[in-house]
Amino acid sequence: MNTTNASENLRRLALLETQLPCEIRGQNHVLPPVLSIARRGQLGLTKPGRPRGSFLSLGPTGVGKTELILVLTRVLFGLDYLFRFDMSEFQTQDALGLLLGASAGEVGMLGQVRRKSATGVLLFDEAEKAHPRILDILLQLLDAARLTTANGEAHDFSGFYVWLTSNLGSAELLMLQHSSEATLERHVLTRAEQALRPEIFARIDEKLVFHRLGYDQQLEVAAKFLAGEVNFLHEQGHELEVADGVLPLLVRKGIHPKLGMRPMRHAVETLVGDAVARELLSEKPCRGRLAVDASGEALTVQPK
Repeated sequence: MNTTNASENLRRLALLETQLPCEIRGQNHVLPPVLSIARRGQLGLTKPGRPRGSFLSLGPTGVGKTELILVLTRVLFGLDYLFRFDMSEFQTQDALGLLLGASAGEVGMLGQVRRKSATGVLLFDEAEKAHPRILDILLQLLDAARLTTANGEAHDFSGFYVWLTSNLGSAELLMLQHSSEATLERHVLTRAEQALRPEIFARIDEKLVFHRLGYDQQLEVAAKFLAGEVNFLHEQGHELEVADGVLPLLVRKGIHPKLGMRPMRHAVETLVGDAVARELLSEKPCRGRLAVDASGEALTVQPK
């Protein structure tokens, strides 16, 4: 590793240490293992013939699983280096050809990734839905970081992080929500090991079980999205302060029983954007205090 690359890696790792706690709320327990693997992977401490690191993220929808992957990829490489595969689209044996090439001369989707880049993050969403032959590919990636495509070309993936996600056990989590976190984690991990096969499960470096977010943590996530929206509007010349009561409304509108916090971004953009738009349509300057209106269901901009 030359001096320039080493300095850049150190800068990006330091940024990752500060960014992850700011961006991922209510899941502090998953951050130390992620940072540990990222440090070793970026500083060249991974064993030869293995990916830089491998992860399995488990838990309900809308609690930060994908957001964590996006933040890590953006900080370490840039989002162009996230290569995402939805395993619900690979449920038949024929799908093997999509990944590795269906006939001689083809390299498939994974070969194309490797030709494009020597490093990055391979994300396999909803891994449990993949056909068993597709899981064999994941086993090869995790075990030796090498794959041979239909054209006979061997590809080295040791410069990549391999990340699997799954919602396994999420339905049961709703029924077991009064159990301890340790009990919930054991239940989810057992389900994942059964579905993904023990030989694959054992080769994954870190299994991360994401918890459901409590109300205080939901408020934190809402505050993060709201701050981003207010900053965006500030850049457009609109000056807004935030009154008490706005965050509870955003949580009420932005939380879904099955989707978790996933609708939050849309709720914030819609509620805040509608309030600002009403001011602009009235030919008023948009400067004031963002507050809950009289109906309790929308936001309004109050003059200072």
